[in-house]
Amino acid sequence: MKCPGQDSRYWKPGAIFNTMCPKCKKEVEFFKDDTTRKCNHCGHRFVNPKMDFGCAAYCQYAEQCIGDLPPEVAAQKEDFLKDKVAVEMKRYFKRDFKRIGHASRVARYAERIGKAEQANMAVILTSAYLHDIGIVEAERKHQNVSPKYQHMEGPPIARSILEKLGAKEELIREVCDIIGHHHWPRDNDSVNFKVLYDADLIANLEEKQKEGPLEKERLEKIIEKSFLTEGGREQALEVLC
Repeated sequence: MKCPGQDSRYWKPGAIFNTMCPKCKKEVEFFKDDTTRKCNHCGHRFVNPKMDFGCAAYCQYAEQCIGDLPPEVAAQKEDFLKDKVAVEMKRYFKRDFKRIGHASRVARYAERIGKAEQANMAVILTSAYLHDIGIVEAERKHQNVSPKYQHMEGPPIARSILEKLGAKEELIREVCDIIGHHHWPRDNDSVNFKVLYDADLIANLEEKQKEGPLEKERLEKIIEKSFLTEGGREQALEVLC
């Protein structure tokens, strides 16, 4: 089935355009639904500069599109995954806007810290969106949302979501491991875990600050002792102090 967004019946002016070949600088004609075109002058094939591949995060026809993309764009599929995971997290929590908001803030801080720590962004952002995904089942099954039960119930739900989205098994295993002990650091934890832990800690401290602000000196001591990465400490000082 043809993607509705690429159906020529709905095209507007500008759907057919010329752009410059990045290699020889000659003009190449593109249709808006072309993923790539080959320059007739030098033979160089390049990606449509106006095509927004971000729609693959939510479009039901994404798999058909992804299969046709050039290698340099298809390689970004893991970047699309985090956006799909964000959508699934919101669907799972439904109208629980407090938990949706918390997960979104953790993801925002994880992205900033992850870049500073050169972490695997696909792993940390997927973990950030899903880190508390076990809380609903912990509440339903055990009437208790303590870390013990979140760690128990979260990984199977996360795995189900990620398998449905076609994530790689290696990524699924690491994300489930992080979710399965995200409140409790271990001696041999990866930088990906540490980034998620620090991002979650910032979001939790931020929420506590709104309830009753801590003295600056006490907050600075918590930041110095409790965070696992330098990027996390820097982000915490920026956000909380």
